[in-house]
Amino acid sequence: MTTAELRKLTLRVEGMHCASCVSAVEKSLQRQEGVEEASVNLATESASISYDARKVSEEELRERIEAAGYSVSDEQQLSRTLKIEGMHCASCVNSVQQMLGKMDGVREVRVNLATETARVTYRGKLTLEDFEKAVEAAGYNLVREESESGTSKAEAKQQREQEKLDKAWSKMWWAWALTIPIMLWMIPEMIWGYPLLGEIGFELGMIGLSAVVIFVPGWETIKSAWKSAINMMPNMDVLIAMGALAALSTGVVALLHQFGLAPAFHSFAGIAGMIMAFHLTGRYIETKAKGRASDAIQKLMTLEAREATVERDGEELKIPVQDFQPGDIMVVRPGEKIPTDGQVIDGSSSVDESIATGESMPVAKEKGDEVIGATLNKHGLLKVEATKVGKDTFLSQVIRMVEEAQGSKVPIQEFADRITGIFVPVVLGISVATLALWLLFPGFFGDIASWASGFIPWINPGMGEVALAFYAAIAVLVIACPCALGLATPTALMVGSGMGAENGVLIRRGEAIQVMKDVDTIILDKTGTITEGQPGVTDVLTLGSVPEEKMLCLSASAEKGSEHPLGRAIVEYVEGKGIELKPVNRFQAITGKGIQATVDETEVLVGTRTLLRESGVELGAEIEKQVEELEKQAKTAMLVTVDGQVAGIIAVADPIKEDSKQAIAKFRQFGLTPVMITGDNERTARAVASEVGIEEVIAGVLPDQKSAEVKQLQQQGKIIAMVGDGINDAPALTQADVGIAIGTGTDVAIESGDIVLVRGDLSAVVKSVKLSRATFTKIKQNLFWAFFYNIVMVPLAVLGMLHPLLAEAAMAFSSVNVIANSRRLSKKNIQPDYQTE
Repeated sequence: MTTAELRKLTLRVEGMHCASCVSAVEKSLQRQEGVEEASVNLATESASISYDARKVSEEELRERIEAAGYSVSDEQQLSRTLKIEGMHCASCVNSVQQMLGKMDGVREVRVNLATETARVTYRGKLTLEDFEKAVEAAGYNLVREESESGTSKAEAKQQREQEKLDKAWSKMWWAWALTIPIMLWMIPEMIWGYPLLGEIGFELGMIGLSAVVIFVPGWETIKSAWKSAINMMPNMDVLIAMGALAALSTGVVALLHQFGLAPAFHSFAGIAGMIMAFHLTGRYIETKAKGRASDAIQKLMTLEAREATVERDGEELKIPVQDFQPGDIMVVRPGEKIPTDGQVIDGSSSVDESIATGESMPVAKEKGDEVIGATLNKHGLLKVEATKVGKDTFLSQVIRMVEEAQGSKVPIQEFADRITGIFVPVVLGISVATLALWLLFPGFFGDIASWASGFIPWINPGMGEVALAFYAAIAVLVIACPCALGLATPTALMVGSGMGAENGVLIRRGEAIQVMKDVDTIILDKTGTITEGQPGVTDVLTLGSVPEEKMLCLSASAEKGSEHPLGRAIVEYVEGKGIELKPVNRFQAITGKGIQATVDETEVLVGTRTLLRESGVELGAEIEKQVEELEKQAKTAMLVTVDGQVAGIIAVADPIKEDSKQAIAKFRQFGLTPVMITGDNERTARAVASEVGIEEVIAGVLPDQKSAEVKQLQQQGKIIAMVGDGINDAPALTQADVGIAIGTGTDVAIESGDIVLVRGDLSAVVKSVKLSRATFTKIKQNLFWAFFYNIVMVPLAVLGMLHPLLAEAAMAFSSVNVIANSRRLSKKNIQPDYQTE
C-alpha cells in the first residue's frame, strides 16, 4: 500500500491511566482491518493511527477505542508557531516555556532561542491573544505575523530582522555616547587622583550619566529583569540588572559619605554604565550574528519568482505569483525562473535545479517532465502547467521542514536545559556567597588580591575590604553566561538544516543528528535506492509450443492491471513492439509472488517459481537451471504459464545507479555496515549486492515484513539507519533509529523519514551522513565551550581577579563565539568527493 492510500489520524483518548491502558487501546486498534499502524501515547493522551480509508472509517476507529473501555474527545490537537521578541539566554527560554506550559490545554512547548520562536501543541480553544498574555506575563513580546498587501513573507521577515538590528544598534550607540564621557571623566581621577568638579561633582556626574545609560537605552533589560524576577523565573537580564544597579548603588553610598550620611565606600558608579554599555554591545553583535546564522533559510525564502507570464484566453499576461491557480499555463523563457511547481506541456530545455538538489549540472527537461518552482530555465522556451501553488510548492515544503527542524531539540540539549533551569538562581547564590566570604575572611581574600595585583593591573587592594567584596560579587553577576548554553544547539541546528536544504538534504527531526553518530548499520532498500527502480525487459525465452509473440501478448495483457514495476516493464516492452493487448476478464495480484489472470478465455500466470508450484505447475530441471542462470546475472526471472503449461521466461533487470558502488564504499569508510533488503529472491539479490560491494543481504522480504527485519537487527544491539523510498518502506523507516526517505522531484512531504533526500541517489545519503556528523560535532563543541567558559570564569570572578567590565565583555564574547563557531559549519564540505577523500 502506498503512502497516498494511507491516511493519518490523531485522536485524543480519555480515561487512560497506565501502560496497560495504552496496550489495551493499541491492541484494539491493531485488530481492526485496515489499520496499518497504531501508536498510543499516555503522556499526550493521544492515539496516532495510519489506516486505509477504503477499509475502515474514522467513526469505526472511534468505536474500537470505545469498545476497549475508553472515550474519544472531539478536541483536535493543534500546533502553532509563535514569534517571540526579547529572549536573550537559556533562562529566557526556560521562562517562556514554563509560562506557556502552565496554560490549560497546552500539551507541549518547544522554545528555540536562535530562531526566537515557540512551537506550541495544544487542545481546546486557545487563541493568539491567550498566548500573547502568557508571553507578556513572562516578560517578553509576541510578534503577530501580519501579512501586508504586496509584501512577501520573506520581505516581512527581513524587515523585522532589520528593525531589530537597527533598534539594537541605536541602544548601543546611545549607551556609548553617554559611557565614553564617563570614561574620559574617570581618567584624571584614576591617574592623578584629581576628580574634575570635586568629589561631590564627580560622584554626581558618575551616578547621573550611568543612571541614564541603565534606565534609557538599558530600560528593556531592567524591565525584563523585573518581570522575570516577580514571576520567580530569573533570566540573564536579572544578573546584568543586579550587577549594574549594585555598582550604581556604591556611588550613591559614596555620595552620601560626602555629606556625612554614610561610611566611606569605594564608588563603582562609573562602572555601572559601562556594564550596561558592554551588555548592549554584546546584544547588538549577537543579534547581527544570529541573523547571519539564518542566512540559508532567508535565502530560501527569497528565491521565489515575484511574477510570471501566463497564457489566458490566447494572450500572454504578466501576473504576480500569489495569483497563480493550478492549471495555469506558464511561459518560461531562457534565463527566467520557473515560477511554481508544474509539468512541461511543450518545449525542451535544461534547468538548473541546484537550489533543490545542490547539484550544479543542469537537468534536461521535455514534455511530460516535472519542474520545480524557483529553479532556473537555462536554454529553450518552456510551457509549463502549474500543478502546485502557494504553501503546496516544493519550496514552501522545504522552508516548512527547515523551520520545523530548527524548532526541534537534539537530546543532548536536554542536559543543558536542566543546567540552565537552575543557572541564574545558582549564580545569584554564588554572588551572595562571594560577598559573604570576602567579608568573613578578608585576610585570606585580601592576600590573594595583593598577590594578584602584582601581575593584574586592575586589582587595587587599597580600595578596602568591603569594596573588594562588592567588586568580586558584581563580577560574578556579570561574568556568568547562560546565553551561550542556550544558543549552543539551536544555532548549529539552524546552520546545519539550512545548509542541508541547499544541498537537497532535508532534516525533519533534529534528534536524528545525534542518533546518526551512533548508527553502525545502514539498511538499503534495493529497488529505487541501490537500483534505478525502473526495470526493463532483458531476455525473452520461449519454452513450450506457444509462439513468442502470443506469450508476450498474454503476459502483457495480464500485467496491464498490475501496478508492480516489473509488470509495468513487461507492458512497456510489449507495447513498444506494437503488439496489441487483449481484454482481461479476471485479474488477481498475489503479493510478492506475481499475478493470475484470465485473458481472452486463456488462464495466465506470471510470477515466481513459488507461485507456479503453489498453483500445481511442474518445473523441470532444465527450466530451474535457466532461471538460476538469469538470477546469477542480477536479473529477475518471471515464469509465464498458459493454461497450466510453462510457456516461457521473461527476465527483467533493474539497472544499478551509477554512484551506488562508490557510495556504499564510503559508508564502509564511515564505519557503517551496509545491508541490502529486498523482496527479490536470494540469488538475484546476492548478484546485485556483490556488484555494489554489499556482503549482508536480506532477501525474499515482503513490504510489510521489512519493519520486522529492522526490529530484529535492533534486538541484536545494532543502531539502524534505514534508506528507502518512503512509500512501501514507510513502516521500516519509522521503525529504524534514523529513517532516511528518498524523495523524487517535488515529492518531499514524506512523513516517515527523519531525513528526506530530494535526489534519489546514494550520494545524497553520503551527504546526509556527513552533514549530520558535522552538525553534531559543532553542537558538542559549542556546549563544551559554553560550559568551559562558565566553569573557568566564575571561579576567577569569585577570587576577584576579573574586572566587572572585562567580565561583561567576556560574557558577550562567549555568546558570539558559539554563534560564530556554528556559522563555520557552513564551510564544511559535505559533497561526496569520492576521488579525493
